[in-house]
Amino acid sequence: MGTAIQRCILRRMNKPVHRFDQTEAGTPFRSRGDASTVSVYPWFVWGVGAAFFFYSFFQRVTPSVMFADLMRDFAVGGAVFGVLSGLYFYAYAALQLPVGILIDRGGPRRVLTAAAALAGLGSLIFASAESLGWAYVGRFLIGAGCSFGWIGALTLIGIWFPPHRFALLSGLTSMLGMAGAIGGQAPLAAAVEAVGWRGTLFGAAAYGAVLATAIWFIVRDRRRPGMGEAAGTVSVGVIADLGTVVSNRQTWVLAILSATMGVFILAFASLWGVPYMMTAHGLTRTAAASAASMIYVGWAIGAPLLGWFSDRIQSRRIPLLIGTVVAYSSVLAVVYLPGISVYGAFGLLLLSGFAGGTAIICYATARENNPPHASGATLGFVNMTTMAAGAVFQPVMGWLLDLNWDGEMVAGARLYSVEAYQIAFLVLLASGIVAVVSALLVRETRCRPVTVVLDKDLAVR
Repeated sequence: MGTAIQRCILRRMNKPVHRFDQTEAGTPFRSRGDASTVSVYPWFVWGVGAAFFFYSFFQRVTPSVMFADLMRDFAVGGAVFGVLSGLYFYAYAALQLPVGILIDRGGPRRVLTAAAALAGLGSLIFASAESLGWAYVGRFLIGAGCSFGWIGALTLIGIWFPPHRFALLSGLTSMLGMAGAIGGQAPLAAAVEAVGWRGTLFGAAAYGAVLATAIWFIVRDRRRPGMGEAAGTVSVGVIADLGTVVSNRQTWVLAILSATMGVFILAFASLWGVPYMMTAHGLTRTAAASAASMIYVGWAIGAPLLGWFSDRIQSRRIPLLIGTVVAYSSVLAVVYLPGISVYGAFGLLLLSGFAGGTAIICYATARENNPPHASGATLGFVNMTTMAAGAVFQPVMGWLLDLNWDGEMVAGARLYSVEAYQIAFLVLLASGIVAVVSALLVRETRCRPVTVVLDKDLAVR
């Protein structure tokens, strides 16, 4: 039944239908001159992949606008709430290395359908949870399903589009992810006010089900080199590449830099920034979520522009260093500089996100510092480390808030003072210092693979 419907959809797109097991390995993307190929179908494939990454980012930030409701309904403090939110990142980070192997072995259609359905199931369990244990299970399953969003979207781009479109489409996918984060702030806050946190999560579960259905009926698997290899062959290759990556000092420098640059995004913008803005500036939940979303707006603008600027000036280290200093100076000014107006805070958070967009350069620099055959392991390791930062620092900040709580409660939820937030946000100051030191230790690649440069130098000698 599913195959018949899928074939009907593809016929309407005027796209020839081939089964996954009938497509030759390594078949290239057909040229524009091939009259049998219509370019609209790959865009549909990319669309559902990008919609999955949108969903992943939306789910990542949802607890930030539900904090009071969740703390009240589950009778928990900041530390436990941080763990509840951080379970998304525990699952996400743990699966970053296996994700690519699973997609290659099972095919994007089946694996991404299952992943979207799993995230939707997690939302359903979370929305229905009457105990903290079931909330933990739901949040963990959401993270596990969403961990396939970014790598899955990139895999679909690599399969269905020619290489010269990869950078453009990966940038557009990243921007849609930021749009998901923005949607999980002010718009979601308004929805929570209207239908409650359980109602919004039921809606997120329905989106997951629709997304899984769309992936199943639209996406077709298409072989590429490496798909369907024996599990032992794939595993040995991945382990060897991972060994090469982790033995490289620059990999660790860039992974730490990416992780510390992610702290103010994953711990501040994604969780504790909203309640802080409500307390420090007396904003409503929707307005505070709008303030936190300025970081994502800035990031969506800054990431592609600063990546282009880095390529333009043929430098990685300088943009990373400047971006790190500006990003952390801006967000720390919002927290510690006295007399900051609401509009000033909005502007500084926007600037922080814009400068923080340089973090995306960490991935390119890490690839350039490692052999080409280890690119997948390099990106997976850096992304895993970055997500682990959210898993660690969200509950750490919550624990510090609990330590400095003065006992005030509002509607059954703990209310933390501005001073308590300022103590908890000393984590941001520490992360900023580590980030600046890491940026200083980055080896300049001049936007070229270092291994190639070294080989040329040795040949000259």
